[in-house]
Amino acid sequence: MKNRMLQRTLLLAITLLTSPGIVTGEEPGQHPLAAEGVTSLTNPAVKYLVPEEHYVVLKQGPVSAIIADNAAIDVPELPGHKGRYNGLASLTHERQPRNIFVPTYAGLNLEHIHDGTTRVNQQLFEPREVPMELRIVDDQTVEVYQGPTPMWKLESCGRYHLLEDGTIEYTFECIPREELFSQGFIGLFWASYIQTPREPGIHFLARKKEENTGEEWVYSISPKHGVEGTHPPAPPRPEVKLDPDSRLVLGDGYSKYVHTANWYYGVSNGMAYVAMFRP
Repeated sequence: MKNRMLQRTLLLAITLLTSPGIVTGEEPGQHPLAAEGVTSLTNPAVKYLVPEEHYVVLKQGPVSAIIADNAAIDVPELPGHKGRYNGLASLTHERQPRNIFVPTYAGLNLEHIHDGTTRVNQQLFEPREVPMELRIVDDQTVEVYQGPTPMWKLESCGRYHLLEDGTIEYTFECIPREELFSQGFIGLFWASYIQTPREPGIHFLARKKEENTGEEWVYSISPKHGVEGTHPPAPPRPEVKLDPDSRLVLGDGYSKYVHTANWYYGVSNGMAYVAMFRP
């Protein structure tokens, strides 16, 4: 974010909270948030191929996507892609061949694992530091697998499936291999580094959290890193305590809004990037 060549980079962050012990897939259906057995992590029936390369190209109609592990890559499709960044390394459209993401970084990039305490300060970017493995399921589906991490002992698998209409369906499943999450939830954080958007904010439906106001369209821009950039869902929602001494500042910079619909969009180079979330 401080690179002078990327002064207009926009960081879009997504935080997911789930409960430890309920995503193991060992007892499917026992909990409403239990893993559904979609990925190769929780479903042994899923067959896959591990490629020699550190990236896979998916194409469907006018949309092309490149999925990468966290190794450094320097090929014509991904020139100068830095190591430690994973996920959706490139997303283009026939009407806009320019990558919406910063080519050296990525979108839907798994960055942080935490439990709301200062333990995350020991290793803020653990997913970046542990090697990942690509798993090709079919021509339109690839997974990014990561074995149990050294500190959090979290094993995970994220699946990217390119649908016929150009939508990327993302499914994430994880297994905590040890009981290390002290507050009853697993905190996960993804980041998308948007390349020099002319319009740096995002649009979403929301209401002001301190007022009994109706739903409205909001255009929001964080004034600076970690400030008023978190828009939680409208109540009811679980209470999540984040230690003020945690270095993970992006999860605690609440705005005055709560979102009322599970999606948002941004605009870059004449195209809209829409992120939708299942309740």
